[in-house]
Amino acid sequence: MSTEYVLRVAEDAADREACFAVRKEVFVGEQGVSEDIEYDAYDAGALHVLAVREDGVPLGTGRLLYGEAAAAKTDGDPTVGSLGRLAVTREARGLGVGAALVRAIEDAARARGLAAVDLHAQTHALGFYERLGYVAYGEEFPDAGIPHRAMRRSL
Repeated sequence: MSTEYVLRVAEDAADREACFAVRKEVFVGEQGVSEDIEYDAYDAGALHVLAVREDGVPLGTGRLLYGEAAAAKTDGDPTVGSLGRLAVTREARGLGVGAALVRAIEDAARARGLAAVDLHAQTHALGFYERLGYVAYGEEFPDAGIPHRAMRRSL
């Protein structure tokens, strides 16, 4: 398998569908999250980032909420964005795709004048985000039946 991939903001319908397909494979297929809650009203206004292999196969995705859309997830702080729905296909894990997606989302947040990014990490992924500079805060909580912790990184 080729390990070359590119990252891009999902601007068109095909890219957005590729993002949703990766999320369905990872969250719905692997983790058993209900499709009813995987896709939400925030998807329409979010910035979605897509990682695609050079032959066009989607490898990963993540999204950034900012402004009013992020307020419910960031205690109403307009300077904080919300990174979410980060998913990498099984075949692409270990290639650096997840870290590259996080950095691309942070770049998009910086470009929008945000000072920090929050996320809700599945507890098994805390180490991944800590290596990228995120710090956990608050108590563990369930989301879609999976234990999570809130994390933040200043930009």
